[in-house]
Amino acid sequence: MSFEVRTTPHFEREAKALAKRYHSFKDDLNKLIDLLSEDPIQGIGLGSGIRKIRLAITSKGRGKAGGARIITYTVCFSESSGRVYLIDVYDKADYSTANVTIIKGMISDLGL
Repeated sequence: MSFEVRTTPHFEREAKALAKRYHSFKDDLNKLIDLLSEDPIQGIGLGSGIRKIRLAITSKGRGKAGGARIITYTVCFSESSGRVYLIDVYDKADYSTANVTIIKGMISDLGL
């Protein structure tokens, strides 16, 4: 499988803030991006191609349960190729759950 992983401006802002708080976040995120490019079916499906992925932040030291959450949107061109958009990222300590209606609005605003 070969999937291209792209970020959105909102994701980049939120990721930058997390990278300032946790020094290992960039490395942890890059590992996840490598995994997503090979297999985009990670995490829990929220419907309509939207997925929520748990990401352990190594420097936080709390495992996946206390780490970050990454919201992705997958567009498949064929069975083995497509794009994965990184829509949002948040620290589990800051937000407990993702609002699917807001996420769908963000995707719509991006024209995806």
